Parts: sequence; C-alpha cells; structure tokens
Amino acid sequence: MLVFGAIPAGHADIATTYPEVRTLFPAADRFGESEGDPPASAVYANNELIGYAFLTADMVRIPAYSGSPINVLVGIDIHGRIAGARIAHHEEPILAAGISEERLAQYVDQYRGKPVSGRIVVGAQREGYATVDAISGATISVMVINATITRAVRMVAESRGIRAPEDATPAHPAAPPAPSGAVPRQTTDKRGAEVKQAPGEPAPARQARAVDPVSEAIPPTPAAGRVAAPAAVHAFFPAAAADEVPMWRTLWQQRKVEIALLVPGLLVLTCILLFQDYLARRPALLRRVRVGFLAYTLFFIGWYGLGQLSIINVLTFVQAATHQFSWETFLIDPMLFILWSFVAVTLLLWGRGVYCGWLCPFGALQELGFRLARKLRLPSFEIPHVVHERLLALKFVILLVLFALSLQSMGTAIRMAEIEPFKTAITLRFQREWGFVAFAVGVLVLSALNRKFYCKYICPLGASLVIPGRFHSFEWLRRRKECGKPCQACAVECEVQAIRPTGEIVVNECHHCLDCQITYYNDHKCPPLVEKRRRRERGSRARELVREPKGTLGASHLAGIPVTVTSGSAEFAEDEESPCSRCSVVH
Repeated sequence: MLVFGAIPAGHADIATTYPEVRTLFPAADRFGESEGDPPASAVYANNELIGYAFLTADMVRIPAYSGSPINVLVGIDIHGRIAGARIAHHEEPILAAGISEERLAQYVDQYRGKPVSGRIVVGAQREGYATVDAISGATISVMVINATITRAVRMVAESRGIRAPEDATPAHPAAPPAPSGAVPRQTTDKRGAEVKQAPGEPAPARQARAVDPVSEAIPPTPAAGRVAAPAAVHAFFPAAAADEVPMWRTLWQQRKVEIALLVPGLLVLTCILLFQDYLARRPALLRRVRVGFLAYTLFFIGWYGLGQLSIINVLTFVQAATHQFSWETFLIDPMLFILWSFVAVTLLLWGRGVYCGWLCPFGALQELGFRLARKLRLPSFEIPHVVHERLLALKFVILLVLFALSLQSMGTAIRMAEIEPFKTAITLRFQREWGFVAFAVGVLVLSALNRKFYCKYICPLGASLVIPGRFHSFEWLRRRKECGKPCQACAVECEVQAIRPTGEIVVNECHHCLDCQITYYNDHKCPPLVEKRRRRERGSRARELVREPKGTLGASHLAGIPVTVTSGSAEFAEDEESPCSRCSVVH
C-alpha cells in the first residue's frame, strides 16, 4: 500500500482516475498514460490501438457562464468517430442546480458517432454539419460544451493522424498509408510491450509526434476563450479555419435578434427615467407605461431572452477580479453583458431601484402578481415599521454567507444560491422538481399579499446592488419640506415601505415605481398642494363675487356675509377623499 501510495497521481492511467471512460470503449482492455501534445491516452483492445481518451481541459479552456471552463472526458476511435463523452467537471449554475444529471448525460451522448472533424452545431440544421439538440434553458452552457468538445477532438485527431470518415484526401503526412504488401510495423509502447500496427494505421501519440516536425512547433494552447489551432489543423480539416473565432463572437452573432430587441427597450427605459416628471403628472399614462414595460421585462427579457441576473454573476465577477480577469468571461452571454452594463450605469445615477423595479424579470412577475391580486380584491398585509427595518438586514446576511462559501467552493455557493427562485421561475419556466417549484410559487403568493416581499427581505442580488448604489450621483425623486412633518401621505401609500416616517426616501430600498411622484404632483392628494389649490380657489371665487354687476352683490355687501370657522377636517368636505384620510401618526 505504501508503494502504490507513493506513485504520483499523474502516472496513473485515465481509467483509474475516470472509470467512466470504460463506458466509452467497452471492448478496451488497456488504457495508456496521458502523453503527447495535446495529451491523450491510447486505448487498446487485444494489444491493438482502437482509439484515444482525453480531457478537454488539457487543451481547450473556454470560460463558460460561471467563468470557469467545462472539463469533458472524450473518446475518439481510429476510424474518425467520437466514441462518446462524459462531463468530468463543471461549475455551471444551470447545470449544477437546474439540469438533472440524466438530461446532461443525454445531451453529451449525442456526440457518440459524430465525426472528429469538429463540424457539429447545436440546434438548427446546417449543411455539411452534424447536429445535436440543445438543453432548454441552458443555451450558453451547451454552446460552450459543443465548442470545447469539437475543438479538442479536432486537435487530438490531427496530432494522431486520424481523419474523419467523410474526408477523402490523403492521410496526414506524419502517417502516410503503407504501400501494398508492406510489412506491418512494430511499435513499442512505454511499458516495453510490442504493439502490432496494421498498414496505414495511425501510430500512437509519441511516435506520431516524433516524425512530425509541424507538431513540434505547436505552442501551448492558451487558457482563454479563443483557441488558436495550429496551421496543420486548418490544412487537415478545411472547416477549422472558419470555426477558430472567439466563442463570444459566435454567440453574439447568433443572438442578434435578442440584442436588437433589448437595446431599444433599454433606450425606452432611459427615456422613462429622464422624463419621469412628465409621466408623474399623468398618472394614467404612467401606469400603462409601467405595466407594459413590466410585461416586456417578464416575457422578453426573462422567459424568452433568459436575461435574469443572479447573485452568481456577482460572485463570478469577484472571482475573476481577484484571479485572472478576462472580458471573454462576461461577453459569453450578450443579454447578460448588456444588462449588467446598463445596470452599472444606472446604479451610479439612480441607485438599485432601476433594476429591481423595472428590469428584474422575477421582480416584474411579483409586481404583476401583486397588481392582479388587488384587481381580485385579495387581502394584503403590511409588516410593522419596526419589524420591517430589522428584516431588511436579512438579505445582507444571506449575501455574506454566499460570498464566504464562494471563497471556499464555487460549487457549494451555486447550490446554496438556490435561495434565489429565479432559475426555477424564469430560466426553467417552472419545469423543475416539485420542491423548487413549490418554493418559487410560495414566494410569489407571499409577494402577492405583501408587495415585493422577496425583494425587500431575502434577495441577495438586491443586497449586492445596494453597495455600489450608495454612490449614486443624483436625487431624482422630489420631496417637499412638509414631507413627514407632518404629512405622511407618501409614507402610507408606499407599499414597498421605502419611505421613513420622517419623510426621507430610503434610496437603497426604493424600487423607483414613481408612485410617490404621482402623489407629489397631485393637488388632490398631496396636502401642501391641496392647501394651495384651496387658497387659489377661494381667491378665485372672491374675485368673481367682486366682479358681479351692481344690484346683485357688490363689494359693499361682503361685510354683511356671515362667516363660520370650521375645523380643518371639514375643509375638505367637498373633495372625494381628504388628503389626510389615509395618514397615520407612526410612533
């Protein structure tokens, strides 16, 4: 045991470290050590070479949604076909806690039998390419897996002189076909055993490299999203040159429609924010605009474009900023990159309210659910202000726990981030196990009875946006000196409870719904404006009486008019509702 324990792990064959490789080669009886450039393990059956097994992370490292590459165990046979693939390691949020292992295995099983030329696409049919079906809700991840497998397979096949079945051109120069009647060559593997090789059969990795001067000059593969394959690959596989582009560019080109619909939507939102005073003076128009934009956020940004931001994005950014930062990590998803860029700007101008109140798909789902509950006259409740202020700290505690877990293990943090129901409700559209669906539905029901309950008290993403939102540059929400002293109209009407009894708007908790701004400009609801309107109307009536013709009622007769002084509450008797009828003194 001591002797075997002293053997370095790097010298163990791939079947010892990854037993699942045996399912890719059922007939194999021996697996060689990983060697060559790029590294791969030769696979033998009855002392005959039948293929190669390798890990994609040894040669291709494309940053995925989580910022880390997906490592895939792949096997190819000597006839130019993929023997199979298995996911060896990944940190993808959607694959770790949204896609079952069975669905993931079914996806990678599609690569069995595909050509090693790398001409494989995900989704739509393309002439001259093999096709694999995508996983719903995990488009970015499966695109990264496809690019990782195809590029790695092509690199190993070229270095070992393996040609795809449809290629009819001569074999690789390093392993030319043997002439008719040639005697089979004898090669010796590193264990010292002789291996018979048929005429024209590609040599094992070490021998192929030894006689190939081109392979000797291949530089190490960069650990970035762009994988620069050697020139020999482009000559060996004609499709390689066209495919060697950064992964993020391919994804941006494929999602041009989503980008074309997202950018105008963000411009419309910018106009809403810039001209919010104009809209606040027209409450009916503002309500229609707000409901319409919330529907756009939910159906297009959320369910169609899968543009739901997550605390995982924040943790990934922190990891990248403290390790090896690369913009390709964030450019991999155009929808998220554009949204995060817009959110970064609005955080400095308006605070967190723009995203939480307008651009969060799950927040839009909560808001629309709350409005529907009010239409159906369902009961609602509010949490006492003292309890409310203490519950606000809960989301910051959750954020700190997730951040601490991410420092130790990103995989653990991803699993614990399931406290966000975003993946269930938006990314997977409730197509998950019943436990996750029950949690998401429970949150929505609670938010229908208490406006934005999840956003106020639980959401770690909202807590993370509060931190940079503290540095916002402008105060866009207008207030009066009477706000809070004594007027409490806006504080009572704010169902998010983002206005203190003293009248200040808590920008860190405000969702920028603009309800308080509607009250601010309404001279039938805002008490200071109501008082000004009353004085104006009384003065107008008095002037009209003075202007009346002689003989009816002149200025000289005004002294004889009896005047009765009433209490302040009676002053608003002719209004539909007193502006202070809903106010309450908050102790």
